[in-house]
Amino acid sequence: MLAEGILDFFSSTGFINLSWPQVFMILLGLIIIYFAISKHAEPLLLIPLGFGMVIANIPPELTGILMPPQNGQPGGLLWYIKLGLDTGIYPPLIFLGIGALTDFSYLIANPKLILLGGAAQVGIFISFLLASFLGFDLHSAAAIGIIGGADGPTSIYIASKFSPDILPVIAVAAYSYISLIPVLQPFVSKLFTSKRERKIRMRRLREVSKRERIIFPIITTVVVSLMVPQSLPLVGMLMLGNLLKESGVTGRLAEAASRYILDTVTILLMLSVGVSATADIFLSLVTLKIILLGAVAFIVAITSGIGFAKLMNLFVKDKINPLIGAAGVSAVPDSARVAQHIAQETDPGNFILMHAMGPNVSGVIGSAIAAGLFLSIL
Repeated sequence: MLAEGILDFFSSTGFINLSWPQVFMILLGLIIIYFAISKHAEPLLLIPLGFGMVIANIPPELTGILMPPQNGQPGGLLWYIKLGLDTGIYPPLIFLGIGALTDFSYLIANPKLILLGGAAQVGIFISFLLASFLGFDLHSAAAIGIIGGADGPTSIYIASKFSPDILPVIAVAAYSYISLIPVLQPFVSKLFTSKRERKIRMRRLREVSKRERIIFPIITTVVVSLMVPQSLPLVGMLMLGNLLKESGVTGRLAEAASRYILDTVTILLMLSVGVSATADIFLSLVTLKIILLGAVAFIVAITSGIGFAKLMNLFVKDKINPLIGAAGVSAVPDSARVAQHIAQETDPGNFILMHAMGPNVSGVIGSAIAAGLFLSIL
């Protein structure tokens, strides 16, 4: 009897029921955690994501942690946590926190830099067309294209609306390329700019008044939401967070949005993405296509920003350092910092960080508008 009991116990454990694809996904989750810790590659995002992948691929039929409610019984813990992802609640809350952290004065001081943030969104639409050409339906192609904006929350938001079946792959691809910004952006920037262009020094930005900083999020919300109503959940929450920051009378709310809400929702969002990455979804040819298309989207976005900065230099008196065009993707402030680092490699006395923040923050707005366009049209 004892032997039978022991045998029954081992036959019911995860070790017996674990498949090789699940083992692979668990190892992949552990590799993501390793790189997040050892290389400081977006650890706040990739550690909960990688850990979620580990949890999801421990045979869920045994743990019940992902089980939906049935027969009057409550569902598993992670089923409820994932509801915020499935219903699209988490990404707008992330935007609320980002808005409370973001200083738009660099963009207000030099409004023409918004064009560079817009130009970088070309990567989104090029990848959308390419994904359609490769056989993805329009909804999946739109979700894949958003990766080019280097905007993880927006990628997840669109995928949750359009293609929840490939959401984990899109999220992992988006955040992987965001973590690779210090590698990809310098390579592309140096490839498409000359040493002389990288040495361009830009004029010091003017001082932006408090009134301008308060008016900006209100005007932006009204104008953008009237133009592209479907972008309101993202743009509206982004600008609400910024208004809390700039008003000067809601410091506690701005701190709550930028710290407690943002950090909490980041954990829940990335854990939800991770637990969605089960072996049956992730291990397919479609995954490889999405990851490759994400790389194309990201590289085209950086290149488009640089190219448009060069085009602007043909018409403006005060020349623009093309490196700040590469910062038009939405990875705030990492992309702007990388642009500054590249400029100082060529000219140690050149400071373009404040200028690079203009297209960088406009890229956040641009990717949200692109998402709204997709939602409106498709």
